[in-house]
Parts: sequence; structure tokens; C-alpha cells
Amino acid sequence: MSIAKTIDHTNIRKDATVDDIKELCQEARENHFHGVCINPEWVKLAAEELKGSSVKVVVLIDPPMGLGSHEERVRVCNKAKEDGANELDIVINIVDLKHERYDKIMEDLTPICLILPTKVIIGSGYLTDNEIKKASEIVKNAGAICVKTATFKDPLEEREVEEKAYHLKLMKEHAPGLLIKASGNIRNYEQAKYMVEVGADIIGTSSGVEIIKEEGNV
Repeated sequence: MSIAKTIDHTNIRKDATVDDIKELCQEARENHFHGVCINPEWVKLAAEELKGSSVKVVVLIDPPMGLGSHEERVRVCNKAKEDGANELDIVINIVDLKHERYDKIMEDLTPICLILPTKVIIGSGYLTDNEIKKASEIVKNAGAICVKTATFKDPLEEREVEEKAYHLKLMKEHAPGLLIKASGNIRNYEQAKYMVEVGADIIGTSSGVEIIKEEGNV
């Protein structure tokens, strides 16, 4: 199977334009990617651009640390659903996690996971091994479909590929049955292929087209 089916083709830049999002969606259509991952303001446009395709509209919620109020997070998730999103990529409240406020996290995530299929970003670059394990367990218990490593500004972006792979293995072990999404500066085919080999089901990257071109030349 082509690695294309694992890719969430991503543009979460604050300076993204209408043309940028249209191009992202066209590239996703042409390459049969799993989804496009975008900021909430672009959901309506992406849903229209991808109508009739199998490409999912995935919306990033509350980056980079998940510090928004529960009420605001729910509001944004509901609006994304109304606008045509298929999946949520929402950041766990990393401060609550670090302070072991696990009940508060569950109270936040459980109703959100009922809005749309939800992938929860745990910010693994900020976490110890034990925190990664605990976060993965919480995400599974909250009803998410997937646990994801990182989003932008996460220290994981600068870590070696072996450490990223190690995080994936911890997540897979402690959230059995959930999908695993790898992200954080995955820029080429060899990195993406390695992530899939160690357990990633989905790859979040802004380099989807380049990765597919490299795959074709292997």
C-alpha cells in the first residue's frame, strides 16, 4: 500500500491564503491522501473543495498547548462540525497533564470525543515516558479514535527520529486499539516509512507531496 493513504496533508500556517488551502486540497485529491489538516477558519472551504472525494477534513483545535477553556474548545469543535469537518485533532491540556489533573482532562475530552471522531495530541515532546503512558491511557478512556504525538512548537520537532519512534511505541502499548498519528517535522519518505514501520497509522506532515514523489523513486 502506498504511504499516501496514511498522510494528513497539513497547512496550519497563520499566513495561509485561500489559494494555499485550495492547492492543499487539490494535492490531497490527486494523491489520495488520508486527509487535510487545517485551522478552523478554513474548514468550510476545504469541505467544499473536497466534496465527493474520500479525503477527510481534519481540523486542528487549540494548539500548541491545549490551554483554552472547555467551553471555548467545545464551541470551536461544534462549529467545525457544522462547517463540514470529518475529524478533530485537539491538543490535550498539557499543563493539566503535567499537574496530574486527570479527572479535569477526562471531563474536557469525553464530550468532545462525542462531537466528531477525535485524534488527541498529547504533546509528547513535553512529557516524560510515564506522562506519555498516562496521557495515552486517558485518551483511550475518553473515547478518542487516535492518539497523536505533537503539533507545532512541540520540542519533539527537534528530536531525532529514533526518539519520535520510541514515543510511538509507548503510545501504542498504552492505548491498545487506537490509531497512532506521528507528527513533528516528518519531512521525507524515509522518515515517514520508518514511522509507519514502528506503528504509526497516520502521518501528519506538510511535506506530503514531496514524500510521495520520493516514494515513487525508491
